[in-house]
Amino acid sequence: MFNMMKTAILMAAITALFMLIGRMLGGQAGMMLALLVALGMNFFSYWFSDKIVLKMYNAQEVDDSTAPQFVAMVRELSQRAGLPMPRVYLIEEDAPNAFATGRNPQNAAVAATTGIIRALSPRELRGVMAHELAHVQHRDILISTISATMAGAIGMLANFGMLFSGRDEEGRPTNPIVGVLVALLAPLAASLIQMAISRAREFEADRGGAEISGDPQALASALQKIHRYAQGIPMEAAERHPETAQMMIMNPLSGGGLRGLFSTHPATEERVERLLQMAVAR
Repeated sequence: MFNMMKTAILMAAITALFMLIGRMLGGQAGMMLALLVALGMNFFSYWFSDKIVLKMYNAQEVDDSTAPQFVAMVRELSQRAGLPMPRVYLIEEDAPNAFATGRNPQNAAVAATTGIIRALSPRELRGVMAHELAHVQHRDILISTISATMAGAIGMLANFGMLFSGRDEEGRPTNPIVGVLVALLAPLAASLIQMAISRAREFEADRGGAEISGDPQALASALQKIHRYAQGIPMEAAERHPETAQMMIMNPLSGGGLRGLFSTHPATEERVERLLQMAVAR
């Protein structure tokens, strides 16, 4: 229920941001048009955002015949978590990473790169997939997937605003400086919205994943290894769609600039420390 409330608040916040951008670019008419677009995007994101994200990464669904060991691992962990079996996807990508998506546990999907399967031991990979299933269990997957697709839409709207300054309700050209400000500030606002919902839920998914797998040390070891590998292997799909970075178990974006300042993930060292404390307390 709490996460459903957070999802509703997120949708309302992004709708308000759309309306503000529309008002700045096109006056009252622009605001009403932005409202209609935002309502349409909210509806579309709720029902189809998972398919959009999976397509962005060219994820391919696998089953017992195409990836038997990986699918069996996800099935065993799903049973331990008391969850329906999600759809399972692989992404042909060297960078090690994974994410979960979908609007609810009954329509969930988990995806992992071929790079993470090669980089981790079976025990470590099991910890990672347990982390992703914890996101499903906590019902974070809807809010993270919607925020990714809506943040992308805000970025496109901002770029459009920079190119076309629009007119106010009396048909007069708006100040072109406004278009530039919108193009700069709107993506930043979208990133702040994502950051606000992302960091805390990663800690919770680490804790939940450790409980599902029964092996906090394996997830801690996996996070350390992913962190080392990810620094030297760029994830091209994530670089093209940076709004999806907050869905991953580890930030896939190269550092620098605003991306480094507004990371959607907590520090790996802190995540590992918390997991090791859980292992000691067991």
